[in-house]
Amino acid sequence: MAQLAFIGVGVMGAGMAGNLLNAGHDLLIWNRSDSEAVAELVARGATRVATIEEALQAEVVCSMLATDQAMLDRFSPEVIASASPSTVHVSMATLSLEAVDELERRHQDAGIAFVSAPVFGRPNVAAAGQLNIALGGDPAVVERVSPLLQPMAKQLWNFGDRPRNANLVKIAVNYNLIHAIQALSESIALVERAGIDGQQLVDLLTSAAFTGSAYTGYGKLIASKDYAPLFPMPLGFKDFRLAESAAAEYDLVMPSTPVLRQQFEAALADDELKDLDWSALAELVRRSHAN
Repeated sequence: MAQLAFIGVGVMGAGMAGNLLNAGHDLLIWNRSDSEAVAELVARGATRVATIEEALQAEVVCSMLATDQAMLDRFSPEVIASASPSTVHVSMATLSLEAVDELERRHQDAGIAFVSAPVFGRPNVAAAGQLNIALGGDPAVVERVSPLLQPMAKQLWNFGDRPRNANLVKIAVNYNLIHAIQALSESIALVERAGIDGQQLVDLLTSAAFTGSAYTGYGKLIASKDYAPLFPMPLGFKDFRLAESAAAEYDLVMPSTPVLRQQFEAALADDELKDLDWSALAELVRRSHAN
């Protein structure tokens, strides 16, 4: 089996790294801080390394860091230049197009292969090895790493030879999820005003027309008002702003963005909502009244 490395074993990364161990790979892990997930992975056979430079000696290095700044800080030109010449870096986070382009340039300058592979799914999906993974990068390199990513994936989707393509698709999907949350919020609030159980509406929706996990999952959270911070509101707003930025780059007007921005800004200004799951946007609709 190959020697792989995983950088960033947080809520998502821990499950993803665990599936690489399940597949029998020799796995190096790096994380900024100690955690139960790190200890558990080490107990299962992973080797924790002290620096990203050490991790970059592996055949394939997967990274899962939450923000543009974290990625750009951790993968400076100097750090990338320390990689083994045969290393492939697979970035699996949701990043802006600008950040992905900058990472691509840095890797090209260092002669290190770079693939973007953002993932679709919540932590339970990651732990089950059922993520959908979008791929963008040099076709030969994508072909090389795809079998190694398979233990984490339900399906791999190839979006061409530019890393940014995969991230643009990820941004577009997240933008669609935001619309699903808003549509569910409004529909559930409407029937609740008439005394109808919101979960009944969700059950009907997901039986008749909207059968995907977004409606079943977020519908249940909204109907039950169960907003534990699975995907915190600030990260949701980050993903919304990535869509705004991408639309501006491609000179596209998306008419619903002003309303969605207003909803996020109101939620983040609300002490009761700002630290909850992004589906808590629904509470703004529940509270609303016509003037």
